Amino acid sequence: MGSPARELPIRLVDGPVKHDHADHAFESGGRTAVPPPPKARVFVEGQPISEQAIGQEMQHHPAIRPEESWRAAAEALVVQRLLQLETARLSIDGTRHAEPGESAEEAATRVLLEPVFDLVRPATSEACQHYFEQNREHFRAPDRVQLRHILYPAAPDDIEARLASRDRAEHDLAELKAHPERFAEYAMRFSACPSKEQGGELGWIERGQTTPEFERQVFRLKPGLAGLPVESRFGHHIVEVLALEKGALLDLDQVQSDIALRLDLAQRHSAMKQYVESLMARYSVEGLDAAL
Repeated sequence: MGSPARELPIRLVDGPVKHDHADHAFESGGRTAVPPPPKARVFVEGQPISEQAIGQEMQHHPAIRPEESWRAAAEALVVQRLLQLETARLSIDGTRHAEPGESAEEAATRVLLEPVFDLVRPATSEACQHYFEQNREHFRAPDRVQLRHILYPAAPDDIEARLASRDRAEHDLAELKAHPERFAEYAMRFSACPSKEQGGELGWIERGQTTPEFERQVFRLKPGLAGLPVESRFGHHIVEVLALEKGALLDLDQVQSDIALRLDLAQRHSAMKQYVESLMARYSVEGLDAAL
C-alpha cells in the first residue's frame, strides 16, 4: 500500500489569481507581460552589474543571511570588473600569456597581480614563533570522544519516518535510563549501524571522522547516557559517552609550516586589499561603500 498523501506546506490556487493594483501595470489586452528585470544597484565606471549576475554569483558565497551573500557576491563582481578595466588600461594581452588550461582573462589577471604578490615576503621563523606564542591554546591535537550508540534509521527527506525514528529512540532511551546495563543488548537488537555487533561501540572519534551534525552534538556531551536522542542525516541515535579526551598542546615544530602558510595568506590578502583600494581610487564604484 502506498503512503497516505501528505499536506504540503504551500497553498494551491485552483481559481483565477487575483492581482493587486501593481500587477495591472504589466497587463495588456488580457495578456500578462513579463515584468522588467530588477534595476541594477551597483555600477563600476557607470556600467551596471546586473542583479541577475549577482544572483548567479551568490551561489559561490553562502551565508546565513541572504543580504550577506548578496553583498559578498556584489563585491566579488566589482573586484572582477575593476581588474578587467585595469588589464585593459595596461593593454595586457591574456591570450599571449595564457598557460595550458588557463583562459585569456585568467592569464591577464595573473600577469596584472604578479607585481602585487611579489611584494609579499615569506613569513620569518621569528614571526611564526610570535604568532604561536600569542595563540598557544589554538594549537592542539584534535579532541577525542569515546562513545557507543544505537541508530534508529530514517531517510533525510522522509518526515514520517523521522518522526517514528525519534519516537522510538525516545521510548528506548527512557527504558535505558532505568536499565543502563542493557545498552549493548538494545544495540544488538535495534541498531541499524554495523557497530551493533560490538554493542554499539564506535571507539574513539575525532572531529571530521563522522558527519558534522552528529559531531556538533556529541562533542558537547558529558560522560554518560545523553538525555535526548541525537539527530543526524541517518536518523536518531541514542548515545552514551564513555570518555572524553582534550587534545594535547602541540609544539612549534609541529605547526610551524601551517603558521607560515597562514601568515603568508594574510599578507597576500592585505596586499590584494590595498591594491583593490587603489583601483577604487582610479575607477568609480557606486552602490557599495568604500570598504570592500
